[in-house]
Amino acid sequence: MATEMDSVYTRIEREVAARADRLWDVSLALHGEPETAYEEHRAARLLADELEHAGFSVERGAAGLPTAFVARTGAAAVATEGPRVALLMEYDALPELGHACGHNLIAAAGLGAALAARAALGDADGTLLAVGTPAEERGGGKVAEVAAGLFDGVDAALMFHPGVYDWSWAPLTASAQVRIGFHGRAAHPTGNPTEGIDALGALIQLFNTLGVLDRRLPAGSHVQGIVTDGGRATNIVPEYAEGLFGLRGATASALADLVAELRSCAQGVALATGTKAEVAEVAARYEHFRDNDVLSGLFAGHLEKAGIRLSEPEAGVYLGSSDIGNVSTRVPAIHPFVAIMGSDGSDHTPEFARAAAGPRGREVMLAAAYALACTAADVLLRQDVPERAWDRHREKAAAGQ
Repeated sequence: MATEMDSVYTRIEREVAARADRLWDVSLALHGEPETAYEEHRAARLLADELEHAGFSVERGAAGLPTAFVARTGAAAVATEGPRVALLMEYDALPELGHACGHNLIAAAGLGAALAARAALGDADGTLLAVGTPAEERGGGKVAEVAAGLFDGVDAALMFHPGVYDWSWAPLTASAQVRIGFHGRAAHPTGNPTEGIDALGALIQLFNTLGVLDRRLPAGSHVQGIVTDGGRATNIVPEYAEGLFGLRGATASALADLVAELRSCAQGVALATGTKAEVAEVAARYEHFRDNDVLSGLFAGHLEKAGIRLSEPEAGVYLGSSDIGNVSTRVPAIHPFVAIMGSDGSDHTPEFARAAAGPRGREVMLAAAYALACTAADVLLRQDVPERAWDRHREKAAAGQ
């Protein structure tokens, strides 16, 4: 079996190399015309067209999202048995910063992996999916895709992310967005000050309360808020004030606890100030990422052949949140980070956007395409791999990880 798989890996390497220039052209095209969440029409069309031209059966507008798609290999379009692998592509950009999170590289690597695996494996048993996942930065396309059942029956969901570390998995927290509005009563601050109930004062008091709360939160949890409505004029006691709060927790359970505590704080402030508080979540929750170390170990081994060695994340360091978490808590998944600039840098910066179109970005994208395709082949051709991946997934779920 080892000799047979080595032959497969060699074919994949050749297929990625043969497409290297085209994959880089696709990456640069996405980078040059960045589109934000749910507006990725050109990106989705470009990627879906590439897959369709290569013989994939493409469903556009998947999960009710105009810029989502699912591409299946010809045989897989009717396959009902055997392992199923999903190669994920992100392609939304950040407002004003463009591809400062490197999603152009994620998309090109996922595309390259799908094309190379299809060419190298032919109509192997099982199913190969290439999934276009819009709106990772805001909204959560994968959340909608999970709800639509797109990942039902999938044995491995595979993607990579460019970053400033070479880490085999992603320490990503669960997150939620909560809007809190306080209703008070307007008044003139000098003419009839005792008639006023200051909604903005209540919101400010909530911020002060959260400052105290923050000191006792567990690792991985925090609350960050902004004022979205603070009144209209300085000579009117604000009758309404509103804040938007981003909450994160190391696990979905920790996030749920934090949301409940924020709600309790808001109600307590309302009681103390004579206001009325309204609390509402305004976006789908992102769940924490559950790494499948069976799959991420295979990916790391393949990537090392391309000259990039991954390590475990630094303990206690969290890198944000992503809707890949909602996939990973349901099926075995990977989300390694591969550096395209030094650890003194950061994503979501103009410097990172430039790196995503630079020579290191090209090198990482091609290496990741190869490693993703090889990992997909492992799942499709080695019966023990999906079995071990699911066993590990269930172990972590039972442990609350």
